[in-house]
Amino acid sequence: MRDSLRDKIIAVCDKKIANKGPTVGLSFYAFFANKNSDPELLMEAAHWWITTHELDHFEKAVKIKALVQQETGA
Repeated sequence: MRDSLRDKIIAVCDKKIANKGPTVGLSFYAFFANKNSDPELLMEAAHWWITTHELDHFEKAVKIKALVQQETGA
């Protein structure tokens, strides 16, 4: 996963958690605007979410953030 996508995922998770609490759920679509301006990046996120980690459509933001940080060693 490219660094820009990792950074975006962590930022979105942080924002969602701050606004709605640690039980907030999201899908990989949460990292993109309604208009799909970067289909390649969307497919990269979808592959990571669905194929690599076999996640459900909605997952807790804290879980997603932890997975991303685990992969980066943060």
